Amino acid sequence: MKTGIFVGSFDPFTVGHDAIVRRALPLFDKIIIGVGVNERKKFMYSAQVRVRRIEALYADEPRIEVKSYTDLTVDFARREGAQFIIKGVRSIKDFEYEREQADINRKIGGIDTVLFYAEPQYESVSSSMVRELIHFGKDAGEFIPRKAEGAE
Repeated sequence: MKTGIFVGSFDPFTVGHDAIVRRALPLFDKIIIGVGVNERKKFMYSAQVRVRRIEALYADEPRIEVKSYTDLTVDFARREGAQFIIKGVRSIKDFEYEREQADINRKIGGIDTVLFYAEPQYESVSSSMVRELIHFGKDAGEFIPRKAEGAE
């Protein structure tokens, strides 16, 4: 079985993240969405809320699981039996960062990374931009998948 993990903090999970998952799904038998928990980072939503929202979005897709993790991505991948890490890139800056991460993950864990380039309509959508809109009371609904919005 070909398993990929799609990892990030997903604070919140955006329409851009959803687009990557849906594009990756035909390539894998199973995708595990890994919600990263980093105690050095301040989150808008708890890991439990982030997991529940993503689970609600994919409730009708049995090939997708959602789990939180606190260790290195490569260790999470090994534990879950994943052969690939799935990542999305929006810019050359994202590409350079993900290239470096992919190289390290391959060296220390023997796991390859599959990159998906963001569709043009999602290139400017980021979790940090959505958090900023929410913080200032603006409507960020168009940037968050509908089924994921209300699941608490």
